[in-house]
Amino acid sequence: MRLFLSLPLFILSFLSLHAQQKNFIDQPFIEVKGTADTLVTPDRIYLGISISEEEISGNSSLEEMEQQMISEFKKLDIDIDKQLFVADASSDFKSYFFSGQKVLKTKDYSLLVYQASSLGNVLRSLQNIGIANVNLNKTEHSKIKEFQTSMKGKAVANAMRNAKAMADAVGQELGKALFISETNSYIYALQGQASDMQIRSDSTGNQEEATTNLSFDQFKISSDVLVRFVLK
Repeated sequence: MRLFLSLPLFILSFLSLHAQQKNFIDQPFIEVKGTADTLVTPDRIYLGISISEEEISGNSSLEEMEQQMISEFKKLDIDIDKQLFVADASSDFKSYFFSGQKVLKTKDYSLLVYQASSLGNVLRSLQNIGIANVNLNKTEHSKIKEFQTSMKGKAVANAMRNAKAMADAVGQELGKALFISETNSYIYALQGQASDMQIRSDSTGNQEEATTNLSFDQFKISSDVLVRFVLK
């Protein structure tokens, strides 16, 4: 009995789906592509900083150099708790053996800054106290997802404008959207990764020039969509 009841329901469902597809195909529509993109400047810049006893001059210890660095960062209004992290969380210090079985300690940090001008000030401060091993690890934007969502909406709006212009050209009106699909979405260029820039000062380097002419590649955020509209 259940088999006989299920069969009519299956036939009705099939006919309904077929009718919907037929209605969609039979009505006039226009299919257009839309695209939108924007350039975004990074607002989160991550530096890798390494302090090693091998590079510390005089009688200063690694711990004393660390305190000097923290003091310099506080002068630059850097929030130590939120912007400075120990890179190797499992151990504050790493030990290395060199000639004569001497143990030299090193400590690695990650520093977050929010703009190129702040980065320049940080580099000058580090060089002034003798910390030269600094790497630019990566750059990113804190609202990258919001920009991606915005570009999707703008791409659909651009598709609608193009469709309306085409419909007007043939004396017809644009109706509701029947189908919307994002065909491509990407963050172009460095995709949040900065080039492996290393900053190491020496007696012949022009540290003022090296720390004032800083700039970063912008992210290009793009979205492509395909939209079908009813033609009236």
